[in-house]
Amino acid sequence: MNEVLEPGMLVRHPVHEDWGLGQVQSRIGLKITVNFEHAGKVVIDGTRVELVLVMDPDD
Repeated sequence: MNEVLEPGMLVRHPVHEDWGLGQVQSRIGLKITVNFEHAGKVVIDGTRVELVLVMDPDD
């Protein structure tokens, strides 16, 4: 799933729900930089974490 992520897409971390909604800033291979509402910018190792794509941010 992480392979389809592009800058601007909205995601949530599957474990750290308290980080809030995140916007993908960049994806280089499986290194994904996400700017989360409550955690700031975080680099995610896509081999270890499968981010959850958010289609409707109000959900």
